[in-house]
Amino acid sequence: MKRITSIKRLAILALNAFSLVLYAGLYAYSWFHYYYPVVNNNNLGIKLFLNGHILVILMYLTVLGFLSRTYGSLKIGYLKPGDVIFSQAFSLLAVNVFAYFQISLMNNWIVEVRPMAYVFMGQIAIAVGWAFLCDFVYKKLFPPRNTLLVYGMRPIEDIEVKFSSRKDRFHITKSIHISADGASGDEVSVDEPSVDGVSADRISAGIAAVKKEAGNAYGAVVLWDIPSDARNHLIKYFYSQSIRVYMMPKITDVLIKGSAQLHLFDTPVFLTREYALTIEQRITKRLFDISLSLPLIMITSPLMLITALIIRISDKGPALYRQVRCTAGGKEFNIIKFRSMMINAESDGIARLAGRRDERITPFGRFIRAVRIDELPQLFNILAGDMSFIGPRPERPEIIARYIEQMPEFSYRLKMKAGLGGYAQVYGKYNTTPYDKLKLDLTYIENYTLWLDVKLMILTIKTIFKPDSAEGI
Repeated sequence: MKRITSIKRLAILALNAFSLVLYAGLYAYSWFHYYYPVVNNNNLGIKLFLNGHILVILMYLTVLGFLSRTYGSLKIGYLKPGDVIFSQAFSLLAVNVFAYFQISLMNNWIVEVRPMAYVFMGQIAIAVGWAFLCDFVYKKLFPPRNTLLVYGMRPIEDIEVKFSSRKDRFHITKSIHISADGASGDEVSVDEPSVDGVSADRISAGIAAVKKEAGNAYGAVVLWDIPSDARNHLIKYFYSQSIRVYMMPKITDVLIKGSAQLHLFDTPVFLTREYALTIEQRITKRLFDISLSLPLIMITSPLMLITALIIRISDKGPALYRQVRCTAGGKEFNIIKFRSMMINAESDGIARLAGRRDERITPFGRFIRAVRIDELPQLFNILAGDMSFIGPRPERPEIIARYIEQMPEFSYRLKMKAGLGGYAQVYGKYNTTPYDKLKLDLTYIENYTLWLDVKLMILTIKTIFKPDSAEGI
């Protein structure tokens, strides 16, 4: 069985490699038939030998492979065909812009853009056909897995909707409660030991029932918020039986995943620190923010000036909007944004997030929110040190207090400076639940590296063009 799965995986890898070679082949054609003769002519007949040509093509292929992996455009089956095409197009656009400027530098002057545009259009045509072909092949090789959903006290409607949106990969055949009969905690005797409101005896019986049910040829099991003891027992059992497990992590799981592994003696030790970043990481992160925000302010200043004028002329109101937000340690600061809502949008004094079809948003405001122009003034917040480029999205004090009242762990986000973009913005949506946003932000905080910042900045560029990342709640 494992050998068959490996062969299938190799087939998918071969399809991915073939697509990259096709894209690079189109670029190679334009290089040999147009760009190299131009470069050769303008540089007084200086010629590249075979190794030089190979280096040019390999450089293109390497950058394309890196961007494709970063943007997830090779995740056949994991992403839907439309998402794969979007990721492919974004990766190809980025690598072709890089290649165009590389050739221009070799030419000592800008070169004709049309051949590169033709290359890009040909690559997009290949990408569309390739995405649907690969999706067809993937579904043939990997039909949807019959999946068993094991749940606890939390409602399962939300998780069922999420999995039903990917019927190409999962088919939840049956849902089973971790207790033997699915009884709620209200029916447990006060003298009976319980875990998360379910009696220990019922959980033990439930574990046995889950094991028995899992023997009915399930391809995967989903563990949805069940007690830790039961979860630990089942994970070890399914691992021993080579059954795939999908588990939604708890807050403590995210913290443990980001811990450091120490080798003090002959027993593995996980260290969860009391602070988010070391002093070296804080210095590096701050220098990175300053060195990037200064040139970006200069580059985008004409766009910011035009935006401010349009807002001012459209309704005679102020162009900028200041709002109190919280950053590391709960420190308050005034975030600066271009005003996208009507004047006095919160005249009733109630703090609330924007809705999907919020009537307070102006027509031009809807545009600048969609393309993120309204966020540009925050570059000054970054330069001033109130924010960072990457970090948990800053929330208003009133909203934080409301979340903490319901979910005390929400305060953990304040261990790191707030960010213009972040892990939750890249891997979540605008309307992702606060609990899931917290887990995403903690994943970033507990696994921080400078490279992770760079990767998230690259991915943030992609999310700008995804409408569901900017929609209201």
